[in-house]
Amino acid sequence: MTRTEEPTQELVVDVFARGCTSRAAFEDVTGRWASLVLLALGEGGYRFNALRRKVEGVSEKMLAQTLQALERDGMLTREVVTAIPPRVEYALTPLGAEVAQRLRALADLLEASAGQVQAAREAHAARETSPR
Repeated sequence: MTRTEEPTQELVVDVFARGCTSRAAFEDVTGRWASLVLLALGEGGYRFNALRRKVEGVSEKMLAQTLQALERDGMLTREVVTAIPPRVEYALTPLGAEVAQRLRALADLLEASAGQVQAAREAHAARETSPR
């Protein structure tokens, strides 16, 4: 490829492009349950039921789908432990750990800002219910 040629579409990585792998992974990671699963696994490995208890409100079906998507994207590993009874353990890959670390920073910011968010929500609700 010369300097005047444009790169082929296959070489362009852009999270805003519909067909880009990074966009699909971004959608998976920022899904309702995936971010919480990654944050939990950032604390260490979990078995399925322990992870389900940690991420309150997630159904068994949604957790299974989320784990499959994150495994497909290379964010976590699924290890079947041959014991009695057999069990499955989930842990982050290096990529998953890096993503979880960045999500942790966002979660920390939002937790620290919970008071501001609550005040903004209350102010918004008051504006919505007041006559115009």
